[in-house]
Amino acid sequence: MDVSGIAQLSTSIADTGTKQAVGVAVLKKAQDIQASSAAALIEAIPPVPASPNLPSHLGSRINTTA
Repeated sequence: MDVSGIAQLSTSIADTGTKQAVGVAVLKKAQDIQASSAAALIEAIPPVPASPNLPSHLGSRINTTA
């Protein structure tokens, strides 16, 4: 290998590392945005109102022997 080939290979490896670093940074930013969007959607869900017509003990146990 001549000197120019080694220099070109070194530059190529450095460019690949930089591209991967940028790709990882963009991926992390996208995940952060998705996480904040999901949290906002979950917080936007209205609370389920309690039904005043039902006794308080209903729905507190699950029959697993059926």
